Amino acid sequence: MFTIVEKKVLSPGVFQFKVLAKKIAEKRRPGQFIILRVYDEGERIPLTIVDSAPEKGTITLIFQQVGKTTTLLGGLNEGDDILDIVGPLGKPTHIKNFGNAVVIGGGIGIAPVYPIAKGLKKAGNRVISILGARNKDILILEDEMRLVSDDIQITTDDGSYGKKGFVTQALQELIDSELKVNMVLGVGPIPMMKALCEVTRPYNINTLVSLNPIMVDGTGMCGACRISFDGKIRFVCVDGPEFDGHRVDFDELIRRNRSYFREEKAAMESLTYHEGPRCYERFES
Repeated sequence: MFTIVEKKVLSPGVFQFKVLAKKIAEKRRPGQFIILRVYDEGERIPLTIVDSAPEKGTITLIFQQVGKTTTLLGGLNEGDDILDIVGPLGKPTHIKNFGNAVVIGGGIGIAPVYPIAKGLKKAGNRVISILGARNKDILILEDEMRLVSDDIQITTDDGSYGKKGFVTQALQELIDSELKVNMVLGVGPIPMMKALCEVTRPYNINTLVSLNPIMVDGTGMCGACRISFDGKIRFVCVDGPEFDGHRVDFDELIRRNRSYFREEKAAMESLTYHEGPRCYERFES
């Protein structure tokens, strides 16, 4: 069991947990993730390790309630236990002094961007962060990102905060300026990551994306997280999660991520809500 020692609401439906997981806290590096189960018969889902405090034995997880498992997870409170957490998994981000490093987070994708930006800054890079959200109310980790960024730009779809528009527009403006962009790393919805890569492709800018496919075991055995990379099969859990975005087949990834849409919808509809400290019945399907 892994005990939740702190729970925060970052925005509607988005939570930050600090969880006791001493061995993972000691070993994790930026870019790595865990896989968890909430209950015995539950699905396994990956979440990025946003931060850790080895001296306290805790890891920080941030997630958005979008499906059954994340909804159940958000119903847990401080003092509750998560049944299983396995990690750290995946390859750590290759961090070195690139020069001018642009990190881009869209929506909940800001969470996995944060530890990478923190690592890049520590390595001596000039970190320019571009954060995007639909509106001001759902923007997360702004203060934390400011602490690890030399410059920060914020875009909102509705113009309620920062610049009105999308992260791709902010990136294009940055490229059009006199600043030499040495590398770009983007995390967010798949269409957003695809669009970022199309912006940087004509300039041959090193562009990494952290992918978020369906994942089961996290060890490369099940094949659920396979992608096409330069026409060859790669497994995000062991070969990634970060890849050269110019070589990823994003259209295939989008199709594969919708493979279980009907089942996911049915699972959500099966949840039974009630008032109380455990917001849902004993995770019945």
